[in-house]
Amino acid sequence: MNEHQRKVDELIREFGGYWGPTEMLAALMEEVGELSREILGMEGVKREGNGKKLREELGDVLFALSCIANHYDVDLLEALEESIEKYRSRDSRRWEKPTST
Repeated sequence: MNEHQRKVDELIREFGGYWGPTEMLAALMEEVGELSREILGMEGVKREGNGKKLREELGDVLFALSCIANHYDVDLLEALEESIEKYRSRDSRRWEKPTST
């Protein structure tokens, strides 16, 4: 568990413990919805958005995701590194411009 996940763990335990997995998943989905609403606002699709609120919503998503990762004993930074390598390998040619013939 990385330092940020430890901080989340300490706070959650201070508040009485983790919710169940399905409740944590619902909380994550709620936070993603709030992030979506903020991005739509910043892009002019919905009400006006702002960078401060976007930052807050990104933090909330990471917090909710950290709770799930902690429950399943997954280090998010290690998981992210694995994903970066997966995308680097799998998608290395995806955005190459076609060569002219």
